[in-house]
Amino acid sequence: MPRRIGLIAFLVMTTLVPSAPLHAQFDDGLSIMQPEPYQPGVGPAYRSPPELNRMQPTPRMPSLPQRPSAPPPPIAVPQTGAVLPNMPTISGSGPGGTETAQDRAVRCAHQAGAYGDAAGDRNAYIGSCVTQ
Repeated sequence: MPRRIGLIAFLVMTTLVPSAPLHAQFDDGLSIMQPEPYQPGVGPAYRSPPELNRMQPTPRMPSLPQRPSAPPPPIAVPQTGAVLPNMPTISGSGPGGTETAQDRAVRCAHQAGAYGDAAGDRNAYIGSCVTQ
């Protein structure tokens, strides 16, 4: 019963007490924000800066000479002692097309998968290939 009385009192207060507009509650005259004039269907006019309207030439990167990379030496499998040839390197992402450490790691992981069981322990093979 007390809940019903509280609910009824709440409904009476919310319907009978007029609510003031929200902006009137906070209008203290100190606000630096001013409302924009309302123009239905018209957005603010934007003019781009004149320096953006001119076409700028795209700078060209000088082409670096591609050095042919020598194939890396064969790798000895740590467990079996078998010697497996290295696959040829693809042009690396280093300066002048040299093979970077990341390129070498990718090549070694690819070789370990391609040689399969002949490479022995995959992790040992990749480790010895990367550090050669």
